[in-house]
Amino acid sequence: MSSRSSAESANGAYEAPAGTADPSAVLIGWEQTRLHDFLKAFPQAVYVTDAAGCLVFFNEVARHLWPTEPQLGTGDFARSWRLFWPDGRPMAYAQSPMAAPPAERRAGRGHELVIEVPNGSRMSVLAFSTRLLDDGGTLTGIVNLLVDMSDRAVAYEAAQRLAAIVETSADAILTKDLDGIITSWNGGAERLFGYAAEEIVGKSVSMLVLADRPDEEPNILARIRAGERIEHYETTRRRKDGSLVDISLSVSPIQDHSGRIMGASTIARDISERRRAEEQQHLLIREMDHRVKNLFSLASSIVSLSRRSATSVDDLASAVMSRLIALSQAHALTVPHTSTASTRLQQGTTLHTLMRTILSPYDECDGKPGSRVTIEGPDIDVAGGAVTGFALLFHEFATNAAKYGALSVPGGGMDIRCEDQGATFVLTWRERGGPQIARAPDGDGFGSLLARSTVRGQLGGEIEREWKPEGLFIRLVVATDRLAG
Repeated sequence: MSSRSSAESANGAYEAPAGTADPSAVLIGWEQTRLHDFLKAFPQAVYVTDAAGCLVFFNEVARHLWPTEPQLGTGDFARSWRLFWPDGRPMAYAQSPMAAPPAERRAGRGHELVIEVPNGSRMSVLAFSTRLLDDGGTLTGIVNLLVDMSDRAVAYEAAQRLAAIVETSADAILTKDLDGIITSWNGGAERLFGYAAEEIVGKSVSMLVLADRPDEEPNILARIRAGERIEHYETTRRRKDGSLVDISLSVSPIQDHSGRIMGASTIARDISERRRAEEQQHLLIREMDHRVKNLFSLASSIVSLSRRSATSVDDLASAVMSRLIALSQAHALTVPHTSTASTRLQQGTTLHTLMRTILSPYDECDGKPGSRVTIEGPDIDVAGGAVTGFALLFHEFATNAAKYGALSVPGGGMDIRCEDQGATFVLTWRERGGPQIARAPDGDGFGSLLARSTVRGQLGGEIEREWKPEGLFIRLVVATDRLAG
């Protein structure tokens, strides 16, 4: 541009044209060439005015702040700027720290204001104004430095957003130094571990680690020092109240501005519910596998028993079909049905009905149904999960009786007696006429484990087995209030 060319000297500095204030009078005692080169390349906006407020120097960064080319030797540049206070109110140039009256002798340090740049956007700056005085103390000029704070403002806003996310996160988020000392602790960490921030910040994270895992935290810190990220590391930690919690850890190095690793950030997620769900899933898979195998075994037993009394192929097919249908009806009692109007289970039956349904495939002798099993004593309603619990138990009892006990031979049978004792309900199962029992079986099979788990955990009772020579004797005691599910 022509105005720029006429004002630029051979050494690259801007100088006043003839007839304007002499910059050398303003920059007394400075080495002009070296100073101009330095200020011209300075990464922040710098401009100089004389005592009257006329522009005598500006660098490239400052030039780009004005909407039009600034003119040396004039004060018109001041009127071309749109300035604002930090809260957005318009600011006149005369109110800015760059235009303090000549009588003002103290320097302006870090006054914040906002400049509207040529593209219409606004830039936050810190203004530093330095008065130039001659040997007699007379004001000769003002040097203004404008430091762009836009990046800092963006970074501050980002930091505020990040802080809000961290504080409201459901996960525990904490930071620690390379010695494992906790430096920050969010609300999620307080909820998960039970410690308030003021109780644990400044203390070692090892206070959360189990005593039998002394090498775990040192190994994590060693990996962090090496710059390694740790993703989804599953472990167990101890809460303030002494209880244990299963967690998944993600740990990342924290670096300073030079890239040096100075600590670690940790996100801990409670996976206790997931672990319990996985354990329940594994139990259900084992149970399903066990029950499917039992169903095959039962089908084989039904065919074998039916063959003994069948007089023809059609007779055998009919007997097997009826027993499999009865078995299917018993199985249906163990399947929850969900109402379309409600998620509550709609199961319900009586204990006698449930037992007869489970035992009906075996309860006949020489073509006479109901001749092998007797059920005596008061009946009682069962509903909800208790139906499933009892069905599983009776299914196990009947399966074992059909495979090994009284129901495995044509002449065998059993007597079941019920007693309502108020707070408890007692059922006795006595087999007769089966194979001679020499001794109790070795160890507990899955059926025995499932029976104990169902009786104690779900039905709040106890179960006893006694292998007598004449047949198996079972005594089952359950809490009456558990029969409603």
